[in-house]
Amino acid sequence: MKCDSNGRYIDPNTPPPPLFERSSDDWGPYGSRLRFETAEFIFREAEMSASKIDKLCYLWGCSSSGGQPPFLDHKELYKTIDATELGDVRWNSFKLKFNGERPADNIPPWMDEPYEYWFRDPLSLVENILSNSEFHGEFDYGPYRDFTTGDSKRRFEHFMSGDWAWSQADAIARDPSTHGATFVPIILGSDKTTVSVATGQNDYWPVYLSVGNIHNNVRRAHRNGVELLAFLAIPKAAKKYTDDPTFRRFKKQLFHVAMSKILGSLKGCMTVPRVMKCPDGHFHRVICGIGPYIADYPEQVLISGIVQNWCGRCTASPDDLDAGGPTRTAQLMRALIEELQASAAWDEWGIDANVVPFTEDFPRADIYQLLAPDILHQLIKGGFKDHLVEWVGKYLELVYGKAGAKERLADIDRRIAAAPPFPGLRRFPDGRGFSQWTGDDSKALMKGHVPTEIVQTFRAFLEFCYIVRQNVITEDTLSDLKTALDRFHQHREIFRDVGVRVDGFSLPRQHSLVHYGALIRLFGAPNGLCTSITESKHITAVKKPWRRSSKHNALGQILRTNQRLTQLAAARADYEARGMLPLETSRTTQGLNDGEDEDERAGIVDERPVLAHSDVKLARCHARGRARSVPALAVELGIPTLSRLIGQFLYEQLHRETVSSPTHPRRLPVFTGPLKVFHSATATFVSPSDPSGIGSMRREMIRAIPTWHRGPARYDTIFVSTDDTANGMLSMEVARVLSFFSFVYTNGYSYPCALIHWFDRIADEPDELTGMWMVKPSFIEDGTKHLSVIHVDSIVRNAHLLPIFGQERVPPYINAHNSLDIYRSFYVNRFADHHAFELAS
Repeated sequence: MKCDSNGRYIDPNTPPPPLFERSSDDWGPYGSRLRFETAEFIFREAEMSASKIDKLCYLWGCSSSGGQPPFLDHKELYKTIDATELGDVRWNSFKLKFNGERPADNIPPWMDEPYEYWFRDPLSLVENILSNSEFHGEFDYGPYRDFTTGDSKRRFEHFMSGDWAWSQADAIARDPSTHGATFVPIILGSDKTTVSVATGQNDYWPVYLSVGNIHNNVRRAHRNGVELLAFLAIPKAAKKYTDDPTFRRFKKQLFHVAMSKILGSLKGCMTVPRVMKCPDGHFHRVICGIGPYIADYPEQVLISGIVQNWCGRCTASPDDLDAGGPTRTAQLMRALIEELQASAAWDEWGIDANVVPFTEDFPRADIYQLLAPDILHQLIKGGFKDHLVEWVGKYLELVYGKAGAKERLADIDRRIAAAPPFPGLRRFPDGRGFSQWTGDDSKALMKGHVPTEIVQTFRAFLEFCYIVRQNVITEDTLSDLKTALDRFHQHREIFRDVGVRVDGFSLPRQHSLVHYGALIRLFGAPNGLCTSITESKHITAVKKPWRRSSKHNALGQILRTNQRLTQLAAARADYEARGMLPLETSRTTQGLNDGEDEDERAGIVDERPVLAHSDVKLARCHARGRARSVPALAVELGIPTLSRLIGQFLYEQLHRETVSSPTHPRRLPVFTGPLKVFHSATATFVSPSDPSGIGSMRREMIRAIPTWHRGPARYDTIFVSTDDTANGMLSMEVARVLSFFSFVYTNGYSYPCALIHWFDRIADEPDELTGMWMVKPSFIEDGTKHLSVIHVDSIVRNAHLLPIFGQERVPPYINAHNSLDIYRSFYVNRFADHHAFELAS
C-alpha cells in the first residue's frame, strides 16, 4: 500500500510526489553533460588506467586551442566521481578471530590470525534498488498467483509468483503492526572466484544482494538489480592444519558469524516497517525478509550446516538419496540437535551440530527452505558434464578398450569440428576434446558410437534442463518436467547395467532434480535464481576491477572501482529520469562483430521489446564490389533463374489477396533496376531464457558472405515463418540464405530480400531417438535447387543444423565450412539454445 514520507497510508490514486528536487540542468559535481559523459566513458566503458587517463587529458589539453580538458588528470576525475552522492554506499570492515579453546603450546598460526571482512550496508543497498525508477513496470509490490487465461492452470514466472512469497506476506499481514506493508525478499548469493592462477592463487569470495520484487529478466541482466554486498575472508592454514577438525569447524562458524554481522542492519526492518521510495515514485512501508540463497552445492553444505553428500532440502540417506526422506526444516533440525548426541546427528541425519546457520538470527528465515535451485552447477556442470559425459567415456573404455575408446572419441571430435557455426556456440576447428562437450550437440554427435539407451538418457536429461530454464512455467510444463525426469531415471539404468555405475546414482547434484518441481512452486521460474547470475556478476565486480588494479593490495582498489561504478550508474539513471540524457534504449552489452559466435553473451540487447516475435534488418552498409543489377548477381551466384525468382517475389508482394487460376495465369513483374547486395542481416528477438538484456532481448547476425574471415564462404541456415496458424516447427520451414539484397521497385517501395535454398522435412514428426526434426536440401524435378526470394520479415532467426553422420567416420577434409554442402540430411538442433528449443519443438 502507498503511503507518504511519514508512513501514513494515502489514497491509491494519489499521484506520486515530484521525483526531483534539483533542476533539469543540475549536473551535480560534474557541472556539465560533457564532464559526466567523459567520466563515464573513461572509467566505465574504456576502463583506462590512471596513467592513460593522465595522457589522454594531456593530449586533450594540447589540442583544445588553449582550452581546458574536462579533467586535468586522473585525480580530478576520481575526486569528481567520489563526490557523487547518488549510489554512494561506503565500504566498512570488521575483523574476526578465533576465540575458542587453545592448546597449551604450539598454537596454530590460524588461531591468532585476524580475518577481515569488507561490506556495504545492506539496508542502504536495498533502498538504492527500490528507489531506482528504471525498474518501474518490472517490480512486483506484492505476491500474486497467476492463472492462464481461460482455465485454472497456474503459471510461475517471476519470484513473487511463487508460494514462498505468498506465505511470507500472509504472516506479515496477520500482524497488525505490519499489515499493509510491502514485503521485500532479500536474495543473497555467494561464490568463490579465482582471478589469476598465473600470478598466484588470487581468490576472492564476494557476496551479492538483490530483491525478489524485481523481475527475473532484470536480475539476470543486472542493471543495478544485483549489488555487490561484501567480500568474505578466506581462512587459510598450513597443509598440516587443513584437515584439523577444529580448523574446519572454525571456518564454518566464521562464515555464519560474519554473515549475521554483515546483514545486521536489515534485522530491524524485518519486524518494524521502514518507509522507502519505490520504482513507482511512491513511498511504501517496507518489511524485509531473508529470501533464497544462490549457491553451488559445496556452499549449500556450508550455508545449511549439513554433512557433505547429504541433501540440504530433505533428510534422504546419502547411500540412497532418491529414496527420499522428510523435508528438512529449521524446527526439525533444532529438535534433533537438542535430543541427539552430535555424532548421532551427524551420522543419522547429516547435521553438523557445531554449526548454527546465520539465518537463525533473523525472523521467519529457514535456511533449508531457502536453498535456491542451481541450474548451472546442479544440472549443466554437475549432472551433465561431471556425470553423464564422464560415464560415456568410461563406457567406451569398458566396451572398446582404451585404444578403441580413443579412436571413437577422435571421430566424435571430428564431428564437433564439422558442425556448422552458430551464434553463441564456440568453434573448435580441430575438435575440443570429449570433456568439453556441451548439451547443444551431444546426442547427435554420439549416435552410432553408444547404445540407443544412452542417447535416450541424454535426451531426457537435456529436455529436463531446457524445460526448467523456461521463462514461464505452467502446470503443463511441470507435468512435462516430471515426465522428462521419469524418463531420465529409467534410461540412466543403462550405465548400471553395463558396469559404469555399479554403485547406483546416489549423487547430491543429480538428486537435486527431484526437488525442482517443489522449488518452482515456491520461488517461480528457476532462471531468476541461478549461480550463472553471480558468476557473470564476477566479471564486472571482481575480475575486471582486479585486472585494472596494480595487483598490490588489490582488494582496496577493487572496492573503490565498484564504488565508483555504482555512483556513475546511479548518476546516469538520475540524469535519464530527469530528461537530461537520452535513455540508453538500444545498448548492446556485447557488440555484434565477426567474432560474436565465440561469446555466449554476444548480442545481449538492453532495450524494451516492441515486437511480437522477431525483427530482421539488413546490415547498415551494403557490400562493396558486389553485383549491382539482377543479371550481374545471377552470373555472380550462378543462378540463371534469379530474374524469374524476383518476379515471383514481386507478384506475391503486389497481389497478396489475389489467387491465380489456370484461365488467368499470373504475369510476373520484371525488375530491371539497380540493387544492393548485403553480407549479413541482424535478427532481434525476445529470448528470456537465454542470456539477454533487461527487456529479454537478443540480437544475432545471419550471414551470406562469399568469404568469411578471409577464408571460405559462409551461408547460414534460418527458420522461415510459413504458417501463422501452427506452432513450433509446423509453423516454419528451414532454408539456407544464399544472398541478401534490396531494391526499390517502380511503386517506390524498398524491398529487403533474401535468396534462399529450401530444406524439406524428412518425416512428419521429430526423430524418436533424439527428439529432433530431420531435414534435407530441397530439389525440384529437374534436379536443380528449390530456390525462392523472400522478404526478410518472414525470417525468424538462425537455425542450427547438425549433419546426420550415420555409422561412417568423418573424413578429414570435412569441416564446419563445407559440411552443409557435403552431407545430405541434417538434424534441426533444438538444443542449440533455449530459444531454439522452444521454436523447434
